[in-house]
Amino acid sequence: QVQLQESGPGLVKPSQTLSLTCTVSGDSITTDDYWWSWIRQPPGKGLEWIGDIGFLGSTYYRPSLKSRTSISRDTSKNQFTLQLSSVTPEDTGLYYCARYAREYEAYDYWGQGTQVTVSS
Repeated sequence: QVQLQESGPGLVKPSQTLSLTCTVSGDSITTDDYWWSWIRQPPGKGLEWIGDIGFLGSTYYRPSLKSRTSISRDTSKNQFTLQLSSVTPEDTGLYYCARYAREYEAYDYWGQGTQVTVSS
């Protein structure tokens, strides 16, 4: 059973950097044909893809967030991390990490999500 767990601060001040870590168990983040994603849901809105890190370490970002986003990984800990810089209150929301299966073109495992609020 694959499990993903988000961790990080729930409150971030405007202009600071939001940093979240996803710890994966039950699978390796280097397994072929899976991408590891960050997705968020602002209050009252739908899900919004932020970016991925692939099994070879390649990264892909939402164009509107690309200049502020960095996704990295620590294969020794089986973790991947999101950093979103210069945050504003519009970055408030529920942040999820998820596994994307290229074979099925779908997300098959999700973390439970973590609330991040940007406020002074």
